[in-house]
Amino acid sequence: MKNPADFNNHSGFAGRLAAAFVDSKLTPVIIITSLLLGTLAVLMLPREEEPQIKVPMIDVMVSMPGASAGEIEERVSIPMEKLLYELPGVEYIYSTSMPGESLLIARFYVGENLEDAIVNLNRKLETNFDRIPHGVSRPLIKPHTIDDVPILALTLHSSKYDHFFLRRLAAQIDDALKNIPEVAETRLIGGTRREVRVQFDPLLLAARNLTAADLAARLRQANRQTYSGTLQSMNHEVILQSGTFLATAEEIGRIVVGVYDSRPVYLEEVAAVSDGPEEPANYVLFGRQGAQEEAAVTLSLAKRPGANAVQVVDTVQAKLQSLQGRLIPADVRVTVTRDYGRTAAEKSNELLLHMGIAVFGVALLILFFLGWRESFVVMLAIPSTLALTLMVFYLYGYTLNRITLFALIFSIGILVDDAIVVVENIVRHLRLPSGRDRSVVDTAVEAVSEVGNPTILATWAVIAAILPMAFVGGLMGPYMRPIPVGSSAAMLFSLIIAFTVTPWAAVRLLKSRHRASAADNGENHLDQAPDDFFTRLYHRVMDPLLAHGSMRLLFFLIITALLFGSFSLVYFGAVKVKMLPFDNKSEFQIILNMPEGSTLEHTTRVAREMAAVVADEPEVVNYQIYAGTASPFNFNGLVRHYFLRTGPNVADIQVNLLPKHERSRQSHAVAKRIRPEVAAIAEKYGATLAVAEVPPGPPVLQTLVAEIYGPTDRDRVALAAEVKRIFSSTPGVVDIDWYREEDRTKTVITVDKEKAALNHISEEEVTEAVRMAVQGISIDLFHQPRDKEEINIILALPREQRAHLEKVLNVALRSSLGRTGPMVPLRELVRMREVPVDQPVYRKNLKPVIYVTGDVAGKAESPVYAILEMNEKIRRLDGRNFNSTSPAIEVYNLKQPFNDLEPAIKWDGEWHITLEVFRDLGLAFCVVMVLIYMLMVGWFKDYVTPLVVMAAIPFSLIGILPAHWGFNAFFTATSMIGFMAGAGIVVRNSIILVDFIELRLSHGLSLDKAVVEAGAIRFRPMLLTALAVVVGASVILADPIFQGLAIALMFGEIASLLISRMAVPVLYFMVKRHSHPQPAAS
Repeated sequence: MKNPADFNNHSGFAGRLAAAFVDSKLTPVIIITSLLLGTLAVLMLPREEEPQIKVPMIDVMVSMPGASAGEIEERVSIPMEKLLYELPGVEYIYSTSMPGESLLIARFYVGENLEDAIVNLNRKLETNFDRIPHGVSRPLIKPHTIDDVPILALTLHSSKYDHFFLRRLAAQIDDALKNIPEVAETRLIGGTRREVRVQFDPLLLAARNLTAADLAARLRQANRQTYSGTLQSMNHEVILQSGTFLATAEEIGRIVVGVYDSRPVYLEEVAAVSDGPEEPANYVLFGRQGAQEEAAVTLSLAKRPGANAVQVVDTVQAKLQSLQGRLIPADVRVTVTRDYGRTAAEKSNELLLHMGIAVFGVALLILFFLGWRESFVVMLAIPSTLALTLMVFYLYGYTLNRITLFALIFSIGILVDDAIVVVENIVRHLRLPSGRDRSVVDTAVEAVSEVGNPTILATWAVIAAILPMAFVGGLMGPYMRPIPVGSSAAMLFSLIIAFTVTPWAAVRLLKSRHRASAADNGENHLDQAPDDFFTRLYHRVMDPLLAHGSMRLLFFLIITALLFGSFSLVYFGAVKVKMLPFDNKSEFQIILNMPEGSTLEHTTRVAREMAAVVADEPEVVNYQIYAGTASPFNFNGLVRHYFLRTGPNVADIQVNLLPKHERSRQSHAVAKRIRPEVAAIAEKYGATLAVAEVPPGPPVLQTLVAEIYGPTDRDRVALAAEVKRIFSSTPGVVDIDWYREEDRTKTVITVDKEKAALNHISEEEVTEAVRMAVQGISIDLFHQPRDKEEINIILALPREQRAHLEKVLNVALRSSLGRTGPMVPLRELVRMREVPVDQPVYRKNLKPVIYVTGDVAGKAESPVYAILEMNEKIRRLDGRNFNSTSPAIEVYNLKQPFNDLEPAIKWDGEWHITLEVFRDLGLAFCVVMVLIYMLMVGWFKDYVTPLVVMAAIPFSLIGILPAHWGFNAFFTATSMIGFMAGAGIVVRNSIILVDFIELRLSHGLSLDKAVVEAGAIRFRPMLLTALAVVVGASVILADPIFQGLAIALMFGEIASLLISRMAVPVLYFMVKRHSHPQPAAS
């Protein structure tokens, strides 16, 4: 037997590679090394539920006390917008100008480096500090990334203890958990802090010729402790300290604040001093079905970048368990109300199980068609390929999340193709009569060589179909990028393994088959088509198609009709288009906005009424009410800046559901079920709400967002009101709101300058006295080292007096003539008038804008159809009513209007991302077509044959679109990805088919016999490839997000296989019949 390395010097790259490894001692080492690398990657890859999309956002906050929203816009927001918009990598600049303050959000392009963004922004602002107007504060800069999102939320609740006790306990737990190295930012939500409150009586102060300012000054003076130096005495150094910090409320009450009638006046004589909980600024309540709501405090924890969420959560919970009974009383329960570590572990374990099921299913498939030995040879390629792909994920810096694991599951169906083709051809060659006199090694190398070049071409065709998807831009790009990256890597590894490991294994496992073949007397000619019912049926169909042009015309007319029928499902709305379907999470939020001016107590009552509706749902495990503050934010809340929601008129209800395997309804169905009832409660109280589900992909401001532009604020408001009315009149549009507060008034206290001057009282003293009386001021820190949170000394009027303006005006000021000067009450120094409250001014990318938002619910839960319907209504608006020079209002989709002097509307939200994604996927598909065509032109050295091969691509739509209709599934971005990936597999099968036709022609067969035999003989590996894809994709069919990808792969492959088996040979026959005359004898 000759050395396989010397076999057929003209066997090509595949044959030479197979010859080098078919008998090499290195081959088993390669297998073991790849498995070890994969195991190491699985252990080292951080586990998370969702991919970590890096979208740097930096908040810049600036205050200008007393300035109106309009002045803030002109003096602060616009100049800063212009500066920050100059920064490299900035995609959007949002600004909100409110009375006295400005908030700017600089959002950078996906993937920009956060540290570079912070440095550049700081440098830009610092070099322009000289331009800060008088009265404007220095900018406060707060960066945000996805790593800020808490992965764990612990809610402490009790029916015995109040918010004050729970807050102090939570602070101690927070301090203990911060010692864990991988824990990053922690945040306490809810509860009341400890504070020392000094509530003065203005009448008692006036009676003793004292003012609130006197109390503030004495409190600051008395709460001092200073290092005074050292002195040398008796050969010793003595350390001197002057003063002491105030230690108790009683000690504060005994401070002498003045002298009246020759006797000292103590603070406790003119003010009530208390050491206890602060006045509530929020309420957090924990509730569940059948139980009374309890006081609660939530501790949220984020992890460090790159840390494994599963390990961090396990460590935190172990630490928490050690605190039970030692720090945490038995009457306080700690409920985990968010655990992204557990969900990440569950999802990754579930998908790893699905991966195993897919591998096992493909193994059974090969076993059924080829036998157990052949099945084992093919299956050897799968773990090796997946292991190497996992190592690629690790080297790329990916995490083990649902997208990377779906990429691996998606790859299983296509990575076995190379091994299937090689094994099937080796088996075929072993059973040929010519293989009886040759060694199994030579036969295997020859078989690999025969299919090597078309397999290489077909593999690159699949990669060319998948890899361009990695260049999809926007937020969706990094979300889906692991699929093309992982699949392309898997295809390359599978090709190398098919040419090295597969022949090596085949030689050792198929020797008995070779001996059986040698014992056969040449009766089993597998180089010819099998003689079975389906082959005979195939001949009966193909022979008339090749013989009669009219039959061919009818055949392609039928295919065309099927294609148009499939497209009509989209046109008539039977198959609906959406970026991504709804996910099935175990949580959602209800975002409540009460009318401006609502009290915290009233907001809490309304939130509790809504929570009662939520508690009746059987899928609800528990809920938390956050009134006056924001709940722990997720990635959706990070982008929407929900963490900035504070005030007495806002509330969040965090709803936690049973795990998805313990309930029959998906989370979207639960949210959809409760929305009408909670919306009715909101309408009853004049509130607005949004049911915020965790988005399946990149988050947006809201599902439906209309950005309203125009020349003046009045025009923008008028147009926004019309658009809001259109939202309300469109069926299926819910959760309607706009970024415009209700008109209300405020009381402006104006200093009577003449009276103030006559009494020698400055305007600053008057305004400070009003602020001290109404809002209260923090005087100093109450030094208690053992407390985990700072304790402030607050000076203010008692709450019952602050509730009445007449009592506030009893606060008296002393004339600056001296301590014996007359006391003048505020009511004699001020005038009052009612004026409208300034509306916030919103801007985006240097243009003023008003947002109108909404969501979709009902029959067509896709923004596409709601926007198309609303566009029809917008076209009927007369632009001249909004100060336009033309009757039509321009509607923009992907870009802002260039000229904001004309009223215009831009659709944003999910619609914007949908257009971006499908645009980029469409461009990627065009690139796919060009790359595949170029590859095949180079291989076939012909311009027409590649078109014949690619003609099979649209055939898959005949299966894809009706299958989406049958499954009642949206055609989503994942469906498009499945179609594009399927295009590569379809082309792969067609390449093998056409290559075999040309091989038959080179052996002297006539064209008609060659095309028929190719379709008959190569049908088995084509069928195996298609069925492998179907089996591999079937395990993700139940996933709500990737269902579209599974449907596209499964039914696209089936339809394309059945049609292309006939269409591609017929097309090849039609194209080549004039250049291939019939031979005289076959």
